[in-house]
Amino acid sequence: MSEKLKFAVIGGGSWATAIAKMLCVNLSEIAWYMRNDSAIEHIQKYKHNPNYLSSVEFDTNKLKLTNNINEAIEYADYIIFAIPSAFLDAELKNMTVSLADKIIFSAIKGIVPETSLIVGEHFHIQYDIPYYNIGVITGPCHAEEVALERLSYLTIACGDPEKACIVAKSLSGNYIKAKISDDIIGTEYAAMLKNIYAIAAGIAHGLGYGDNFQSVMMSNGIREMKKFIRKVHKMKRNINDSAYLGDLLVTGYSVFSRNRMFGNMIGKGYTVKSAMMEMSMVAEGYYATKSAYKLNQGYGAKTPIIDAVYAVLYEGKDAKAVFKKLTESLD
Repeated sequence: MSEKLKFAVIGGGSWATAIAKMLCVNLSEIAWYMRNDSAIEHIQKYKHNPNYLSSVEFDTNKLKLTNNINEAIEYADYIIFAIPSAFLDAELKNMTVSLADKIIFSAIKGIVPETSLIVGEHFHIQYDIPYYNIGVITGPCHAEEVALERLSYLTIACGDPEKACIVAKSLSGNYIKAKISDDIIGTEYAAMLKNIYAIAAGIAHGLGYGDNFQSVMMSNGIREMKKFIRKVHKMKRNINDSAYLGDLLVTGYSVFSRNRMFGNMIGKGYTVKSAMMEMSMVAEGYYATKSAYKLNQGYGAKTPIIDAVYAVLYEGKDAKAVFKKLTESLD
């Protein structure tokens, strides 16, 4: 069934490259939109993305590369967005074609700053896409390990299980296992929140805290995530499932984690601006921290870790003092 349907990937970064790699295993052709003309030319000539996951080699006969987002959207039945949430609104404003008859899946792990909404809610509210045509692709999975063809797991969430199965089948392979979920909102919020906890893990590491403290913070982090998501969208879910706890752990501990790297730099004394300038990739958790903190002003969940990260990143408070205080509230 998925072979007859057309897919498009929107984005030129590491996640977009990994998703394009996975789709190309199962489909004869995909559309791939990226803004960078030189990257498109490089892929066409050398068969790999020069900027992200350059070890991945593509069969360019399977790629319909374009720098026009409207061409990619018109081509596809299923559109997978894999660009940083901070840039999503600007990209969507370049659209002149309708999304009304499209099925949208988000591989974006963050909040849209302009609306303070997770991506699925943004498409639903801003573009009137029904929830049964919106899905989420979450981990636990790092794009870098997909490139290395190490065994990885995906969670595909959608209100329509048939559409979730189509995407899961299209992404699955020898080293990719995908399962489906009906918790669209919960899995997407979890994917956003775990980036904040990864920044916290990075700050702690940069400050010199060891594995013992990290384990306590991650244990508190999953409980904090449960409280937050329950306030946002109450339904029966097992917070210890891979889509929640697994994704939190891999992002909090992995050397591939951008958010942990960003936090580590902050803990070592970098300013937010200097850390961002030195990193070549966007740390989604920076933007998510502000959005989650503001949202929780209305929800009232107990979130000492989110509060601590917000105090360091947005209030300019001393990381050492903030985390010393945080240690007293964790158990």
